[in-house]
Amino acid sequence: MKKIISHYICMLLAMIAATFATACSDDNTSDLQLLGDCSVTAITLDSYEGDIDAVSRSITVRVPETYDISQMEVKSLSLSDGAKSSINVGDKLDMMANHTLHVTNGDVYLDWSIKAVRDEARILSFKINDTYSGSINETDKTITVFVPGSLDITKLVPTVSVSDNATVTPESGMPVDFTNPVEFTVENNTAKAVYTVTVKAIGKPSMVFVGTALDQASLNAEEADACNWMLQNVPNSLYVSFDAIQKGTVDLSECKVIWWHYHKDGGVDGKQAFEKAAPEAINASAKIRDYYNNGGALLLTRYATNLPAFIGAVKNEACPNNCWGGNEDSPEITGNPWNFFMNGNDGHAIFQNLIKGDDANGVYTCDAGYGITNSTAQWHIGSDWGGYDNYDVWRSDTGAKDLAYGGDGAIVVWEFPANGSKGGIVCIGSGCYDWHTTTDVSADKYHKNVETMTMNAINYLMNK
Repeated sequence: MKKIISHYICMLLAMIAATFATACSDDNTSDLQLLGDCSVTAITLDSYEGDIDAVSRSITVRVPETYDISQMEVKSLSLSDGAKSSINVGDKLDMMANHTLHVTNGDVYLDWSIKAVRDEARILSFKINDTYSGSINETDKTITVFVPGSLDITKLVPTVSVSDNATVTPESGMPVDFTNPVEFTVENNTAKAVYTVTVKAIGKPSMVFVGTALDQASLNAEEADACNWMLQNVPNSLYVSFDAIQKGTVDLSECKVIWWHYHKDGGVDGKQAFEKAAPEAINASAKIRDYYNNGGALLLTRYATNLPAFIGAVKNEACPNNCWGGNEDSPEITGNPWNFFMNGNDGHAIFQNLIKGDDANGVYTCDAGYGITNSTAQWHIGSDWGGYDNYDVWRSDTGAKDLAYGGDGAIVVWEFPANGSKGGIVCIGSGCYDWHTTTDVSADKYHKNVETMTMNAINYLMNK
């Protein structure tokens, strides 16, 4: 038995020795071919040559703005000597998605990304003197910028952001005379667009949209959509910052309405939270108080409804007692139309000419499928909590008038009517009142009501 085992051990050792003898040569060189070059030197899809970046190993094929890229044929492909590719001449590629060229040469390989990019000639943003942002109408290719009348309109400096790889004339950053409308031409290979820019100098605005941001371009998306709508629909209106009001650099002597639509992801719940979240508004509150005491009106929406407590409009100096909200990047998708209720106030000016829903008592603001943050600043009414046992107690304590209600009876729209020398204030704190969404609202049956109700409120406060 021991002899058999010894025999097998000897055979195993002989096999191992033979393996080492065949795997190694006297000059210690490998059979792997590692010297091959895997470069792409040229490629053409249809009739369009690729722009090759050897550093990032990326290939960009630029095509006209409306070109069909769903079936692009590889007309030519040049590789380094001896190399082969996973994509070959004659292949048809759906360039709606990026592709990878796997290039091999011997035992070496490299991957190259290839994408098709349509030429685009668009102005993405337009700002005057790094402060005053233009409202862009992409359909009409027009841009309107509102600036204070104190600026020299003949020497304004535009900052223009355009599509990747595009150029613009007149050049961004150079002084331009905007006494008359100016055409800005954007070009990008085969694409070209001409925008007509009109600058409107406003000495004394009739209405302003105020915000914590130093300039309009710094507004968040929710606030920006509301502000842009105002600038396009309310003549002689202007964006101003609380900082400008506090410093007195804006003339409000002919301003009939100040609108503040204040959004903050996650909500602003309570008076102390508001003070911490919006110090710019607190710093300017004395100037806003003077404006209000001298007959100026305010439209305050979303978390801006806290402001009346700081300007002497609320008898008990209280803020809405029931506030919350979501984030713009993760909205709630509505499963059905959203609305709040007028409960007998349907004759009020702000609720006129609205698109009606199934419930005649409801104010509908969006349809099913709308992405909403449900940002709410309301007054809870009830003896369970909140300090207001019933509506009469709330009215007596705050001096306000309730106009609309949530499903649980909370007050979501209210006003402080003009009184003596003081202007009127309309507050809309319903989570249904929303300007910005990441979902398609082109077919939304009710969202137009947000604009209609806002314009109604503006005209009401302007006594129109």
